[in-house]
Amino acid sequence: MTGAPNRETTPLKRGGLYISRAIYDRYFAGLQTVILLRRENDLLILPVRHPAGGGYLLKLRNGAGDRVVNAPDFFREHGVDDDVERELGVVWAPEVAGLLAAGAFNLTI
Repeated sequence: MTGAPNRETTPLKRGGLYISRAIYDRYFAGLQTVILLRRENDLLILPVRHPAGGGYLLKLRNGAGDRVVNAPDFFREHGVDDDVERELGVVWAPEVAGLLAAGAFNLTI
């Protein structure tokens, strides 16, 4: 074991984050919302554990249990147009208790 974090991917397209059932079950099981935050060029996806906490809905996308977070307003506000499609590498970041997509807003890559 190398101790490297388990890196997974989540697509970003049409202003939505597409979260697989595996990622949902591992990090957000039973939750209905997440908060999206930009930290420099990184995207943080934080679970919201209290129902009144607000955030973006984790909408059920299909019968397989995949989810989508529709947030075109958030991404547009941070310079990511609706036509941008990317695969974001995500890892669990215990220091922020959420998923980290390093370099998500670095659109030159």
